[in-house]
Amino acid sequence: MIEYPRRGGPTVLRILLGSQLRRLREAQGISTEQAGYEIRGSHSKISRMELGRVGFKERDVSDLLTLYGVTDAVERAPLLELAREANTPGWWHRYGDILPTWFEVYLGLEEAASLLRTYELQFVPGLLQTEEYARAVVRLGFSDASEEEVERRVQVRRTRQERFTAPGAPTLWAVVDEAVVRRPLGGRDVMRRQIEHLVEMSELPNVTLQIVPFGAGGHAAAGGPFTILRFAEPALSDVVYLEQLTSALYLDKPTDVDTYMRAMNNLCITAGRPDTTTSFLEGVLKEL
Repeated sequence: MIEYPRRGGPTVLRILLGSQLRRLREAQGISTEQAGYEIRGSHSKISRMELGRVGFKERDVSDLLTLYGVTDAVERAPLLELAREANTPGWWHRYGDILPTWFEVYLGLEEAASLLRTYELQFVPGLLQTEEYARAVVRLGFSDASEEEVERRVQVRRTRQERFTAPGAPTLWAVVDEAVVRRPLGGRDVMRRQIEHLVEMSELPNVTLQIVPFGAGGHAAAGGPFTILRFAEPALSDVVYLEQLTSALYLDKPTDVDTYMRAMNNLCITAGRPDTTTSFLEGVLKEL
């Protein structure tokens, strides 16, 4: 009935199953209130399920399929199987004691994305950080964390990075403010190794790095960092990720995505060309 990716763990599977259930419900003209009553829940629970924000009970999916008129065993089987797989923990599950639920959602989306476009104005993007730089960032954000917790948080970043140098790696297009490479986070030696690493990563065929120089003045994305995730699967729409101190926003409405896409495109025009990034970073190294 539907095909779905095996990457991305439960997050992507939940989104795909939720969107399929929504289409079936709407095709039958059934309200979220009616659907919620059928599974002994509320309309808000149906909304969360259809957005892929919660786990699925196989019994609930079975009851909803019956309500939506999907009674043929052959048609029901792949959706029920998808419900089972959607509850399988991702690799990040073992870090659940240090990762907030809202960030676990992002990890699932990142794992499944075929293209990530990100803008940062304070830190080097996590996918491009060295271990030493990552430790400095973690200690800055979690000053009370034990050394063990710091190392586990760094390990999460290392695991995320592995995918970008493996066969079939997704595309990463990062735009960073000049302040990111000028701020000596972790000290001079740590920053030197970080910038050298950025030079190496920017030479990968699937990585593009641009820097917005101070001389560019103001620009469309002055409000803060954001990431746009795009997926190869047609059933998944683009998602804009906005991280906050204690939570995150996930925007997938076309109007919101278009606004951030325009801002990103304008950033890429304002920033230095990708083929000038290496010389720019080498200049920064000479000044460190």
